[in-house]
Amino acid sequence: MSRFGDLRTKSVKELEAIAKEVRAKILETVSKNGGHLSSTLGATDIIIAMHAVFDSKENPFIFDVSHQCYAHKLVTDRWDEFDTLRQFGGLSGYTKPKESPSDYYMAGHSSTSISLAVGAAKSIALKGEQGKRIPIALIGDGSMSAGMVYEAMNELGDRKYPAIIILNDNEMSIASPIGALSRILSQSMASPLYQRFKRKTAELLEHLPKGATYLAKRVEESFHLITPGILFEELGLEYIGPIDGHDIESLIETLQIAKSMKRPVIIHAQTTKGKGYEIAEGTGHGKEHWHGVGAFDVATGSLINKKGAKTATSIFSDTLVALADKDHKVVGVTAAMPSGTGMSAALAKYPNRFWDVAIAEQHAVTSMGPLAKEGFKPFCALYSTFLQRGYDQVIHDVCLMDLGVAFAIDRAGIVGEDGETHQGVFDISYLRVIPNMTLFAPSSEASMVEAMRFAKDFPTPCAFRYPRGAFGYEEESCEPFVLGQSRIIQEGLEILLIGYGNGVGRAVETAQLLDQTPTILDLRFVKPLDTVRLSQLAQTHKRWYIFSDSAKKGGVGSAILEFLSEAKINDVEVVSFEYEDKFITHGNTRLVEESLGILPEQLAERIM
Repeated sequence: MSRFGDLRTKSVKELEAIAKEVRAKILETVSKNGGHLSSTLGATDIIIAMHAVFDSKENPFIFDVSHQCYAHKLVTDRWDEFDTLRQFGGLSGYTKPKESPSDYYMAGHSSTSISLAVGAAKSIALKGEQGKRIPIALIGDGSMSAGMVYEAMNELGDRKYPAIIILNDNEMSIASPIGALSRILSQSMASPLYQRFKRKTAELLEHLPKGATYLAKRVEESFHLITPGILFEELGLEYIGPIDGHDIESLIETLQIAKSMKRPVIIHAQTTKGKGYEIAEGTGHGKEHWHGVGAFDVATGSLINKKGAKTATSIFSDTLVALADKDHKVVGVTAAMPSGTGMSAALAKYPNRFWDVAIAEQHAVTSMGPLAKEGFKPFCALYSTFLQRGYDQVIHDVCLMDLGVAFAIDRAGIVGEDGETHQGVFDISYLRVIPNMTLFAPSSEASMVEAMRFAKDFPTPCAFRYPRGAFGYEEESCEPFVLGQSRIIQEGLEILLIGYGNGVGRAVETAQLLDQTPTILDLRFVKPLDTVRLSQLAQTHKRWYIFSDSAKKGGVGSAILEFLSEAKINDVEVVSFEYEDKFITHGNTRLVEESLGILPEQLAERIM
């Protein structure tokens, strides 16, 4: 049962008080647990208004990315559990139908909401439930940079299924309101009078001569020419806005009008990211910083975290700039994650050679192909989970042409509190099957630098992966990468521990707990494999254990088993400690790994 009861029965003043209480709860919880902050604070009033008009258990509430859904969780049935947000065994930071019937769909990637709304609208129509149910999608303006959004709007505008799309326009504003005139026009466009005017105009146009039709249409368009809705209108969607996304009364009135229209409607609501917490509104660290944060002090906004080892992302950032300094042909791209991928420094120093293309992974990948063809060296920096979105482009626009694009795969392995939608576990499996693709992985800070030097000079497609946070293995220096060559980092007898990427650190930790000294191999390349060294080791080591932060199916162990089968080596036992065939839940990384049985002490016990 919701703490607040049915919001459809509340007055505007009561709803405003609820919004204030919800924001305080979000701020209190995120300051302790970390999570998405500015986006969810900014969307709170919109979400309160959605619940004041619609029953979320009956009408599909669809949140794009769903990182802004905290208020939705709090006004449904999860207030008492909210302290467990993003904790192992607790609430997800995203919508999750297993948590509540009010969560229609699981989400964590952007720009899917309008497609989901179209699918839901089709189902409602097929069930004969139009007039009883309607999908409501809440999408941020940042998500509007992805092509999938326009594919969905193209069909929705053509099919005319009843649906409501709320465009939450905040930091990356599509259009600014033009003073009082804009507000008047927005109110007019939302009114029944204006909607009747549009319908009458359409009826009139059907009976006018060709020349007069053109003139009449221009008159009708001139009524809202200075508003930002022309694009949506041309796509066949009714447009209302811009409206104040923090005025709950106006939001409710607009939603009720949209509901009564029985057509696809887009409501353009302008909001302030971080609304209600002045520091997150941009006066402190800045808006980008407050999009997603770790634990922090509410009074000062200072982060509460201990400085640890240098992260793989920061090593990538420093090395990329160093490579770009020495070679003007080094270029790069990221998709709306310049800070997250470590490309911010290169973007700032060389704005004509490095690009942030917004949430458009497909475009990011394809656009680097011609640069490689023209003799440049592109680094395409994406999270493992987001590179999935550009998979066809990797195959069709890079590997098919055998072009030297280097894919820098950040957040490989378990990423902790973001959970199922963000775990970077599939990239080895989905990239290894592509012809012309070379796959390798650094295991330490020193080998990260060497891996990037190798990638810069490599003439054909390649991809290297690295973890969120620091590497688990430390070394002061290492030899350069050579195509298809592994390296021994510890000599031993009988048992062989094979580490790939960050798995090397886990292998080293596990080896220290064993009652005998194993050989430890840093595989370095999973495609191509070092078949010469593996054949030699098969003569002296009959028990092989695979350590890699990746899915078992199609992963490093699979590659090695394929080699052994093809080489007809039948007397080697291979055990892979990669992830089993299931989606991995959210939570503190160590707790998640413990639940999977892959902590070094657990693995040492299994080996012994």
